[in-house]
Amino acid sequence: MTESSSSKLLNGDTCHRTANGKKAARNGFVKNHCLLQQQQQLQKYRRPKEKSIQSHHVSRNAALYNKPFVESFEETPLLVAVLTYMGYGILTIFGYLRDFLRDWKIEKCHVARERDEQKDFVPLYQDFENFYTRNLYMRIRDNWNRPICSVPGARMDLVERVTPDYNWTFEHTGRVIKDVINMGSYNYLGFAENTGTCAEESAEATLKYGVGVNSTRHEMGNLDKHEELENLVARFLGVEASMAFGMGFATNSMNIPALTGKGCLILSDELNHASLVLGARLSGSTIRVFKHNNMQSLEKLLRDAIVHGQPRTHRPWKKILIVVEGIYSMEGSIVRLPEVIALKKKYKAYLYLDEAHSIGALGPRGRGVVDYFGLDPRDVDIMMGTFTKSFGAAGGYIGGKKELIEYLRSHSHSAVYAASMSPPVAQQIIASMKCIMGEDGTSLGRDRLRQLSENTTYFRRRLQELGFIIYGNEDSPVVPLMLYMPAKIGAFGREMLKRNIGTVVVGFPATPIIESRARFCVSAAHTREMLDTMDRYTRL
Repeated sequence: MTESSSSKLLNGDTCHRTANGKKAARNGFVKNHCLLQQQQQLQKYRRPKEKSIQSHHVSRNAALYNKPFVESFEETPLLVAVLTYMGYGILTIFGYLRDFLRDWKIEKCHVARERDEQKDFVPLYQDFENFYTRNLYMRIRDNWNRPICSVPGARMDLVERVTPDYNWTFEHTGRVIKDVINMGSYNYLGFAENTGTCAEESAEATLKYGVGVNSTRHEMGNLDKHEELENLVARFLGVEASMAFGMGFATNSMNIPALTGKGCLILSDELNHASLVLGARLSGSTIRVFKHNNMQSLEKLLRDAIVHGQPRTHRPWKKILIVVEGIYSMEGSIVRLPEVIALKKKYKAYLYLDEAHSIGALGPRGRGVVDYFGLDPRDVDIMMGTFTKSFGAAGGYIGGKKELIEYLRSHSHSAVYAASMSPPVAQQIIASMKCIMGEDGTSLGRDRLRQLSENTTYFRRRLQELGFIIYGNEDSPVVPLMLYMPAKIGAFGREMLKRNIGTVVVGFPATPIIESRARFCVSAAHTREMLDTMDRYTRL
């Protein structure tokens, strides 16, 4: 995301001037990642000394793709970057001033802190680490954790709240904000609903099995619904076997430690989700990070790992595991999976693919990034995904060879110690997955996949026509719109809500400090009228 121009070009990218006349980046260009563009376009902005290197790379990579791979990441304009740093600097200065007033009891302090008689003990609260929360986050805290009192579908109802003390606490007014357009939920296929076949079958499962299981899968919590679900997921993914878990986050954080350990090497994309990062750290493996979607960076790490082996002893690594995501939820980018698989095969590594956001949202059959690129699922060693997005449910899964799944059943902490998935949740997944596969006897699933693709293309094109800077792949339903300056984060979220539009705004530390953004999630449930309303108010 913040790579130098030279490293971007070496990654097979091209540059073009903005069509809307806006000043693009410090070098006046927008980086547009397209592997199948003409070679003449690539030579136009290329340094002479990189000519032979890039020509080889592009021709090699283009053969791996069956469709154009287009992603845009515009560098932050220099003036905007300077003004953004100034904004954070001013906020920091005033933060220290307010902390000074709090220390002298001039301003009331709402922050949890130790009592005076505990000052000689090891501190429970790191005061400086909470500086950002106290003085920056609290200013815009009203944009998050808004209580919803309806189904979070294409439209939703929000409970109105006010704050008497500048976002430290909130009080409900008793009023409900009706019919807010939901542009923030991961409801890609519109299965977050309380009517229809999925809801009815889930209600029937509740009456038959109850809500909870009260046991682990190894004891008295293994239901026929769980086995039906796992068999269905395996067929859906095109793998030998699968295993379902009750929590998506734990699917990563508890299974990676079961797969790797001391003496193993994990190569992780720098923008991987926190669950992947936590799982890698808990495993005790050596972790090395490669630049986001940069195959040169990944190949260099792989080559060095093979040549040098483990530190100090130089013994070969027991296992090398590449960890990537299908769709990166903050960038809207799609993993360069054909290239990753080619490198994995070349260097005899293993591949762990997190399809939390891509499963159900990509591919002609909705089967994720593997389906999107037309690849063989057997080329991915560990296929992970969640049911919390496209399926309107909860939990996650691991898919792969039968030996892998049998190993995880007895070694995964999430399988051995966690309670089983709730029966109505399992039924919701089964019903929605059969709908996507067309096994429900209708074309509803196919229609939703087509509608999601059309909505994504339309919404991205409209924002670009209006002159906004958006990130990510042209086929990604995650659409980040760049805001940059800290003051815009809170203002954008509040102004959208005034216009009955619910959005997610994101800033530092979830993003780089100069790349704050609003993140839209397009859904098949959105109508063209909703998207036009969103475009109209965003322009205002």
